[in-house]
Amino acid sequence: MNNFGLDIWANNNFIIEDGQIKLNYKCMPSILQIVEEIRSDNVKGPILLRFPHLIKRQIKTLYSYFDKAIQHNNYQGSFNAVFPLKVNQFPHAVEAITSQGATYNYGLEAGSKAELILAMSKTPNGANITVNGFKDKEMITLGFIAAQSGHNITLTIEGLGELETIIEVAKECDLKIPNIGIRIRLHSAGSGIWAKSGGMDAKFGLTSTEIIEAVNQLKEAKLLDCLSMIHFHIGSQMSDIAPLKKALREAGNIYAELRKMGASKLNSINIGGGLAVEYDQHTHSKSRNYSIDEFSSSVVFLLGEIMNAKNVKHPDIFTESGRFIVASHAVLITPVLELFTQDYQEKLLNFKTVNPPLIEELVELNKLLNNTNCIEYLHDALDHMESLLTLFDLGYIDLQDRSNAEILVHNIIKRALYLKSANPTDELEQLQVKLQERYLINASIFQSLPDYWGLNQHFPVMPLHHLNTQPLRAASLWDITCDSDGEIGFNPDKPLYLHDVNLDEEDYFLGFFNVGAYQETLGMNHNLFTHPSEYTVYINDTDYKITNKVESKSILDILESLGYNKNIVSDKLKNDLLASKFITEKEKNDTLAKLELYLDQNGYLRTTN
Repeated sequence: MNNFGLDIWANNNFIIEDGQIKLNYKCMPSILQIVEEIRSDNVKGPILLRFPHLIKRQIKTLYSYFDKAIQHNNYQGSFNAVFPLKVNQFPHAVEAITSQGATYNYGLEAGSKAELILAMSKTPNGANITVNGFKDKEMITLGFIAAQSGHNITLTIEGLGELETIIEVAKECDLKIPNIGIRIRLHSAGSGIWAKSGGMDAKFGLTSTEIIEAVNQLKEAKLLDCLSMIHFHIGSQMSDIAPLKKALREAGNIYAELRKMGASKLNSINIGGGLAVEYDQHTHSKSRNYSIDEFSSSVVFLLGEIMNAKNVKHPDIFTESGRFIVASHAVLITPVLELFTQDYQEKLLNFKTVNPPLIEELVELNKLLNNTNCIEYLHDALDHMESLLTLFDLGYIDLQDRSNAEILVHNIIKRALYLKSANPTDELEQLQVKLQERYLINASIFQSLPDYWGLNQHFPVMPLHHLNTQPLRAASLWDITCDSDGEIGFNPDKPLYLHDVNLDEEDYFLGFFNVGAYQETLGMNHNLFTHPSEYTVYINDTDYKITNKVESKSILDILESLGYNKNIVSDKLKNDLLASKFITEKEKNDTLAKLELYLDQNGYLRTTN
């Protein structure tokens, strides 16, 4: 049985039982059971499921490992974490983050005015807010308003101009001054796709000279006591731990130097995000070379070692790991609409009274194929196919003969694969790749998996059922957009094999996992396919509860979101129909009812049962 790399990426959140994938939590419902319950209400198209308990588990894991490292190393600072809203700002995701993190005083990070307003409205009392990114006077003033409102907020300056604006706002108003942080531009760079977030050419941060100038400006403005944090970030999804260790040494020494320069209220180092998530399903291409245990131990040990050597107070440690917290909590479910080689079903054979001899031989090969002779008969079938194609080109057989030959040979190859599945030969494995099945999924890769399209970021994918049967079809996945980039092609280095199912008799569902970070916020309405219908699932000891239904936008709502007036569009369509002289009044009424129904539905296809 193929477990689709569950032991690599799933972190024991999911298990396979009774041929289905299930939540490994409390009553352990199967995802298929949840999906079928949702679809019983005539829901079509892709579905996004949220599992808040997985967010809580990740927050608990992060805090527990850092707390363990702090105790083990006799570290004197505390551990704190905030969630970067850019990773997922959708309401029910943020609701799950803040509710599940309340026990840990888990805060939020904002990088824009809108995110700051969201953070101010959603951050639990006493939890931290950090503000990164470029800021104007209005955004900085919002930070002062947040501090005045009782929020524990830190404005991280990205350049000296922002510090000058903070000083200016402090002089102009009587609002409480927020904590001030300095983003430092490290010499150390990160690893992986986002390594450019660190290093001397990074987009953000102050150089050593600018840091000294910032301290002098704070002293002159009598605001040095507001400097509480230094911040760095060397990149998202860090694949290698070594660059982080180098960055920690550099940042730790900058912190110690600033303390010696008189920044006595400086008490925190924010190491940014970057804690990687395992997306891969294959052992040879894992996403990271470290564990959460090594990550937390390295941070705590190295900072403690530096501070002890310099006789400096241990800083509180902040992280802004977003992907690690939310990636696992969301699962995208897509029905398969079509298998493109179903044209080769045996029921489509249409023999003549008298068939060409090679066709008759293929019929016999197909009938007599067994485990002992399948390789020999396979060779014969492939040889016959070449001969028949030559005969077709020369005009000796017709299109029906060719169709019969293709169906027979296709089925002989498939049967040989199944017969030898326990001990496949190299030749069969090569044929398996050539005999790829194209699975048409009722989803848009551009909307729901934009990182695959834009960055070639793979996501774990597997069927929800049939998991007690060996999958043998080399699978390419096609989405329903009219764009050739809307495809997850078969990769022999990272192969995906799925089942050969009859979609006329049953639905076949695929789950895409670890899609809770960035995919929703970066998704685009290519071809005007919009966000999938979304549901939050709470699981308890005896059953589960499906809540927070957010339906995919209707076609008219999609158009309105682009700036069209949906009433004008709707009225135009209806008036054109009513003015038609080609149908009767009854037909008009029936057609009008259909039109209104279609306009009120989402744009995904509705061809599955």
